[in-house]
Amino acid sequence: MALNMVGVALTFRVTLVVTLISLAILLFFCAAALPHVDIARWAMNIAPDGSELPNGGGSFLPMGYGSVLACLPFAVWLYLAIEELPMAAEESVDPVRDMPKGILLALGTLIVTAFLIAVINPAINGVGAHRLAQSGEPVLEGFRAMFGGAGADILGLIALSGLVASFHAILFAQGRQIFALSRSGYLPPFLSLAHNARKTPFVAMIFGCGIGLAFMVGLTMFSGSKGVTDARIGGLLLNMAVFAAMLSYLSRAAAFLVLRRDHADLPRPFVSPFGRAGGWITIVICMVTLAYQVRDAAFLDGVVWVVVWMGLGIGCFMVFARHRLVLSPDEAAALARR
Repeated sequence: MALNMVGVALTFRVTLVVTLISLAILLFFCAAALPHVDIARWAMNIAPDGSELPNGGGSFLPMGYGSVLACLPFAVWLYLAIEELPMAAEESVDPVRDMPKGILLALGTLIVTAFLIAVINPAINGVGAHRLAQSGEPVLEGFRAMFGGAGADILGLIALSGLVASFHAILFAQGRQIFALSRSGYLPPFLSLAHNARKTPFVAMIFGCGIGLAFMVGLTMFSGSKGVTDARIGGLLLNMAVFAAMLSYLSRAAAFLVLRRDHADLPRPFVSPFGRAGGWITIVICMVTLAYQVRDAAFLDGVVWVVVWMGLGIGCFMVFARHRLVLSPDEAAALARR
């Protein structure tokens, strides 16, 4: 948070360096593991009933296509918050050129690295898909199989530093979102105060981080008192984030479709190659993901709390915020050009 408050340039430099180091470790791991990969023996060692096949040779989807859909919340987690890249539009040199390139490059990086880890890691000799299914740290299992205990811990720590980069990016985005909502009247005006010298939305960052930290500490203490494991708490937080993201993606996809229908003449620096069909596909994926989250009784409590939180937000908007909405400078400029 301090880096974000000092300045965007420093934050982005630190994020870039940490990300490149993390990617280098992952690619090194994949290259070193390739000679030790046996997909048929190790990646296919799960039976339809979930038991381990000692000699491998199982089917591609031992539990059917439904198991793929049930994993959608965890698959979405890999790409969570990438939609917040446009929050950096004001800081980019040329948003029309930089934003599409940045988003596509980020998506491509995530797709390639996720595919490599998902294919190579369970296929390493001595690891196996069944073992990873029982593990709380599947990537480190592959590191330990390749480099031993101490080496795996060191490389794993460096590789997982990529989470620090992700954390920085999310802090940046939440600060900008709270700042923008406050500036438009959705949140109290004091949240859009900027630092006199640094010009960063420090109040919004402190406010957002404070709420997040208080919630996580409260949830951990409450769940811990009831004997809930750390892995269970982590899964609960993950599902809460994904559930909220799916509701956000639904609204964005709907807005995309409405804009394409009612404002087809608007200048668009980047035009989605998937068109309106892409918007509908997004809605279907979100609905399926939400359906499988609700079906999982283990994480239903988290879903309920997200609904309660959003209900409180809608209630505050209906009672207070909708009476004092104002156009942000960007919105006013966009309307002036029409």
